[in-house]
Amino acid sequence: MTCDMKPTLEALNAAPVVPVLTVSNVEHAAPLAQALYKGGIKFVEVTLRTDSALEVIGEMKAAQPELVVGAGTILTPSDLEATLKAGSEFSVSPGCTPNLAKALLDSGVPSFPGIATASEALQRMEEGFEVVKFFPAEKIGGASALKALVAPLQNLRVMPTGGVSPSNMMTYLSIPNVVAVGGGWLVNDAALNDGDWAGIEATAKEALNIAKNN
Repeated sequence: MTCDMKPTLEALNAAPVVPVLTVSNVEHAAPLAQALYKGGIKFVEVTLRTDSALEVIGEMKAAQPELVVGAGTILTPSDLEATLKAGSEFSVSPGCTPNLAKALLDSGVPSFPGIATASEALQRMEEGFEVVKFFPAEKIGGASALKALVAPLQNLRVMPTGGVSPSNMMTYLSIPNVVAVGGGWLVNDAALNDGDWAGIEATAKEALNIAKNN
């Protein structure tokens, strides 16, 4: 099953910041989705790092249907199957195996398999992926490494994640191959635990202002 990535790329171009969320309390899902959407966010990645993640995906989508809610930390085809049943609309993995690659491509939803090297990038391109996740971005050389990596891979689109912050996000977004950046800084544990939805909305607006005005 093929997936038309054009609508996804267009949406990411309009709002090129993707919050990477680790949410333990399901009750936080609805107000979090609403706050992020009010802040201009179009895509969110819910990581499978908590027992509540699958339920959080469903609750966020129900609370804010216009928000595109996807799943991250997908390690196996069974992880992927569970997230799709929960309503996930795109898939992100930290790396990729041949079995997972096939499952992602067969799923029919946009997928961002993780890469860290040129060989991995070439493998994903050969399999048919149009967009990959560069991870963990700052730990493997940052924007300068990514720029060098994609220089001979003009058709590859990339979403760097891992150590991205307001202070360095534009060094990534200035690279033509980069479609968006993913980051955990937009929603931290303190803001979630305090229910600081206005603060989260403000952080989202600030990130998008940086992305659009530089």
